[in-house]
Amino acid sequence: MYNEFVMVEVQTKEADSPENSTEKKEVPEKDVFSWRAPERPFKRRDRQFWITIVAIASIFGLILFLAEGVMPVILIISLIFLFYVLSTVEPEETIYTVTNKGIKISEKLTDWQVLTRFWFTKRLDSDLLVFDMNVVPGRLELVVHSKDKDKIRDILTSYMKEEEAQPSNIDRTASWFSRFLPKG
Repeated sequence: MYNEFVMVEVQTKEADSPENSTEKKEVPEKDVFSWRAPERPFKRRDRQFWITIVAIASIFGLILFLAEGVMPVILIISLIFLFYVLSTVEPEETIYTVTNKGIKISEKLTDWQVLTRFWFTKRLDSDLLVFDMNVVPGRLELVVHSKDKDKIRDILTSYMKEEEAQPSNIDRTASWFSRFLPKG
């Protein structure tokens, strides 16, 4: 307890010293561009799509049940349920903001230091702004309106380079698998 008090007192004196007053002052955060868009890409699926998904999952689940038991089947059922919920519940609108300090998503800031590059892509009839990150989860995807793409591109090129990343193994596997699913 006594050591903590002395430490706080020493830090306070150091902060008040004239040497520290010449340090670089922090630049206030300034909004550069802002837009409202859904939180994630969204597309309603038709009945034929769900019949096909359930048929494929049933066959695959039966094979896994015979080979491994009930746990892989529970995993498949839970993933289909998650996919169903994400495909039927529309996402909420949120505010995305480009600032001089980074990207804000609903008032949560991601610093420029963790964003390495950006590119635009399209998924489920939505335009996406994708950032490559040097922290987990590795990518940040924001829904943008096509009318705002050029303005966002002009702003972001002053902070980082526009360069599309090569597809990862997971991206290639997902693309290969999606070729077999119905388009509905």
